[in-house]
Amino acid sequence: MLSRVADALYWMSRYIERAEDITRILTVNYHALLDLPTADDDYAWEPLIEITGDKRIFIEAFDTGNGSNPYHVRSVSEFLLWHPANPNAVVTCISQARENARSVREQISSEMWEALNRLYFMAKEVNKAAVMRGPVDFFTQVRDSSHMLQGITHATLTHDDRYEFIQLGKHIERADKTSRILDVKYASLHHFDDGSPQASLQLMAMLRSCSAMEAFQKKSRQLQAWRVAEFMLLSQDFPRSVRFCVNQCQQSINKLAAASDNGLTGRNSTFAGPQRALGRLVHDMDYLDIHEILGVDMHPYLDQLQLRLNQVGHEIARTFLNTQVILSGEKANQQVQQQQQ
Repeated sequence: MLSRVADALYWMSRYIERAEDITRILTVNYHALLDLPTADDDYAWEPLIEITGDKRIFIEAFDTGNGSNPYHVRSVSEFLLWHPANPNAVVTCISQARENARSVREQISSEMWEALNRLYFMAKEVNKAAVMRGPVDFFTQVRDSSHMLQGITHATLTHDDRYEFIQLGKHIERADKTSRILDVKYASLHHFDDGSPQASLQLMAMLRSCSAMEAFQKKSRQLQAWRVAEFMLLSQDFPRSVRFCVNQCQQSINKLAAASDNGLTGRNSTFAGPQRALGRLVHDMDYLDIHEILGVDMHPYLDQLQLRLNQVGHEIARTFLNTQVILSGEKANQQVQQQQQ
């Protein structure tokens, strides 16, 4: 497979997953505010910007310098959904996904292209004022469209190296977002007493941010911080846990390596970089005891985990996605920056 094709499929998948994850986080926050005594303060909306990692850009866009709080429902929602300064805004991610798909239109199924095109035009033509008045329907459309595209991809695309690059993009992005959600939401628990209604609401919001509430309830009847953290981080069965995602990435890399040995990949048979980075990460998570990283040790562990996930992304890009000859300088730099988000 050509590097430009692998690059486009990988980033198409990452952008769609990123758009879905952001809308889910917004949905959970809107619903959570209905149960909290305070509705529009730093604690309610600033964590969403922390999760996405775009705080500097947000401050430049919305901090007026007069000491007023820039974190409120309208500014955060606008920034995360479609603000032009935000390279990771939902509408921008959908547009980038479509552009990557368009560049390799012959490599994906017609059904995939049609589903992505529908999502693109829905997002492009959305009534922004109406969304700000009642955003949940828009969030639901993005989420359902992402799920539909994943199902169509599974059902209509040959499960060859093209499919594996799509799975790589989805799972590396998903692992990163789950770790960021856990990092920010777990840190917020120190505001509340253990077992308090407010702490329980935060734990439920943490789970719902990863669509994990029902799955967790089927595994455990006790809503405790350590159990929630263990489920989101180390579950072998839940498809949005970090451990599950890195395992899936490892399987995809191994399949690509096997295909290369059979002469099917064509570009680069040196897979040691991503295989080594993923193998070490999978091994460490297999033997991690959640009690070793609870409390004040949680943030340092998750911070290091995010760096390791970024390293996996860099190794994947270096091995498979070297498109500097194909891409213009501006686009190449943009994709590198997105890899680091």
